[in-house]
Amino acid sequence: MDRGHPRRWAILGVMCLAVFVVSIDTTVLNVALPTMSRALSASMDQLQWMVDAYTLGLAGVLLMAGSLSDRYGRKKMLMFGLALFGVASALGAFAQEPWQVIAARGLMGAGGAFFMPGTLSILVHVFSEEERATAIGRWGAFTALGMVLGPLLGGVLLEHFWWGAAFVLNVPVVVLALVGVGAIVPESSDPVARRADIPGTILSSVAMGAVLFGVISAPARGWSSGVVLTALIGGLVVLAIFFLHQVRAKEPMLDLRLMFSRQFLGASSTMAFLMFSLIGGSFVVTQQLQLVLGLSPMSAGLATVPLAVVVVVASPLSPALAKAIGARLTITLGLTTMAIGLGVLAFFAPGAGYPPVAVGLVLLGLGMGLAVAPVNDVLMSAGPAESSGRLSAMNDTVQELGSAFGVAVIGSVLALAYGHALPGTVPAAVRHSLGEATEAAHAMPAAQARSVLGAARDAFGHGMTWSLGVCAATALLGAVVALFLIPGSKGKKSTPCVESDASQDPAQAASLSS
Repeated sequence: MDRGHPRRWAILGVMCLAVFVVSIDTTVLNVALPTMSRALSASMDQLQWMVDAYTLGLAGVLLMAGSLSDRYGRKKMLMFGLALFGVASALGAFAQEPWQVIAARGLMGAGGAFFMPGTLSILVHVFSEEERATAIGRWGAFTALGMVLGPLLGGVLLEHFWWGAAFVLNVPVVVLALVGVGAIVPESSDPVARRADIPGTILSSVAMGAVLFGVISAPARGWSSGVVLTALIGGLVVLAIFFLHQVRAKEPMLDLRLMFSRQFLGASSTMAFLMFSLIGGSFVVTQQLQLVLGLSPMSAGLATVPLAVVVVVASPLSPALAKAIGARLTITLGLTTMAIGLGVLAFFAPGAGYPPVAVGLVLLGLGMGLAVAPVNDVLMSAGPAESSGRLSAMNDTVQELGSAFGVAVIGSVLALAYGHALPGTVPAAVRHSLGEATEAAHAMPAAQARSVLGAARDAFGHGMTWSLGVCAATALLGAVVALFLIPGSKGKKSTPCVESDASQDPAQAASLSS
């Protein structure tokens, strides 16, 4: 029986290191923004784009990067992406102007797009089918751990260093990952030589970039803004043209039959709902910890440690549970647990202190840990091994879209509910956010400040209930989708041939089993 590549566990360690650093960067900058605002004299709009440029750069080129990795070699694209990510991190650390940070973050996202698909698709090739779920479970644990630990690491660094340390942190990790990839990771690519789909590459990048730009801009500009509507509608039109091109192209970038299969649709939809709920919920809870409970950035990061610990414990256990009861039920159980945790945060955490928050975070982490690895495994098993780079890129794109919509939609719900719950007597300067109310209160007489802050915190609690309630409902919807669309077992599985050395092409014997 094929046991996989002899150095597969060492390769897994290198892939986890690579995905860990890119996951950290999805959240590490959040706690540094106030410091960067003062140091660089950045406006609120510029601060938002320092965060969002990373997502835009990442999601905008993911599909193109996945296709290129299948064609030209996953190891090559992985190393190129890591190098670009490291160089961009160094540039960002020593930026002197806000636009330079924004540009560096966009380049970091593009670098991440080139190596993120490779981390997962390489695992498909070096692990046998029997061990693949376990490997993906550990990969998923490091992905989640990086996202959760980002604010904590950022807070620790800011306690001792300047804001650029949040960027410098990446450089030694990238160097270690590059050495590891170069030393032990085998090369693999699609054995069928295909022409590069240049029109498809351009169309997909423009479509994803426009849609993400519209979603990211919506909370600040408004969903009915001309800029937002133009970006969203234009992006969807270009996306439709892209799909039409894929239908007519002789050698398309994506396999549309695969994309519209029940297994891929079920897994990708479930992943989108999961990321929407997780990132949207985290967006709200992070504000509560700092603005309502009054925690410092570092203390707020420490307050999320229960989530990180439970994710790390639950993720490696989920493959065994999936073997016992099936991926469909494991994913459904995970998303249902997430919904319960978000429900606790929505209805018990507002105004009640930290203990209900801790309970909600533990349940959220448990559900996430149970669901992420099986969802990734089902999605990566939806097609043949030679398409693993494109599958992984589509998976990452779905995650980024879910995350972006989560922040945009939940941010809008929170702002709307907050403004609606405020009494009409409060000053206009505090009606947009609790953060604005906190800043404005510093300039008020003590009695008025207490009154305004009390009203603002009550309104924020009302907004928490609505916004986290939407997150809980979305997670529950994901559980229903998983129950009805994901196959009862693991559906059709690809059976990649695993390399025994660096020169052997692992995809030559790949096939779909019935």
